[in-house]
Amino acid sequence: MLDNDFKTLNAFIHTARHGSFTAAAQALGLTPAAVSKSVGQLEQSLNTRLFSRTTRSLSLTAEGEHFFTQAETALALLQQAAEHISGSGRQYAGNVRLSVSNVIGRNLVLPCLHALQQRHPLLDIELDFEDRIIDFVKDGFDLVIRGGHIAESSLVSRALSPLHLCLAASPGYLAQYGTPRRVEDLPQHRLIARRFASCRYSPWYFRQDGTLLPFEAARHVLTFSDPEACALAALDGSGIAEIPIYLALPHLQAGRLKVLLGDCHHAGDYRLVLQYAHRNLPPRVRAVAEHLFAHLSQHPGLHTAPHELAAFAA
Repeated sequence: MLDNDFKTLNAFIHTARHGSFTAAAQALGLTPAAVSKSVGQLEQSLNTRLFSRTTRSLSLTAEGEHFFTQAETALALLQQAAEHISGSGRQYAGNVRLSVSNVIGRNLVLPCLHALQQRHPLLDIELDFEDRIIDFVKDGFDLVIRGGHIAESSLVSRALSPLHLCLAASPGYLAQYGTPRRVEDLPQHRLIARRFASCRYSPWYFRQDGTLLPFEAARHVLTFSDPEACALAALDGSGIAEIPIYLALPHLQAGRLKVLLGDCHHAGDYRLVLQYAHRNLPPRVRAVAEHLFAHLSQHPGLHTAPHELAAFAA
């Protein structure tokens, strides 16, 4: 597949993920006009309109939705195949330092490392698990992976995926305490909260009458600073928790968790990003960055939308 074909599909996929040419351009390091042109060329080649456009919004058509689902997986596989061929016989060597938040590192990055080192056995990977803001120059990191509301900075940020959330509880908890059917039912339940390092609680959001409203409970039976701990507490029947879908999905599929209030719960506007200090990365660092991007672009928990969880509702 030609390099221009990769770029055209990348422009479409990022626009579909982010919902605008401007956001897609920021993720790709391009101009909005260049992204819009690439998407237009793709629509012309397919003879199909992939987006419905107005002066204020951009949304996928039915054909665009279908194409996006297939193209996202296909592009990741094609990128891996092309990289394998073009990189065959090329060995990268040296040390690469990554900073990754704890829960993302354990659940998303560690599973990628075995394949990376099989492909590049001369690379030495140093992975620091931490949630603090780092100084690239002072701390000596090559790459950073972070999730959440990503603040503006001088770093180059490459969007990997959205980070959606779901509200969930175990079947055992629901059998004992009942199933909430409305937001107004939640205060009568045992609720599990997440607290950030700033000592600020993370409120839950719900859409009611077209408005996005925060829900902040008067009492939480358990409070954790780690989202994985929230998931584990929900699994053991301690209460209702808001959990990242990438953590919840295998437990939902196995019947160990059930989704609650999915018709009105707001799944969050969080992102998973790969960051680095400069666009001109050393080859050894770029090899790691591209490997992580390719693997995470196929992770089912990162690319399962909230509306696809209806089958797991209580």
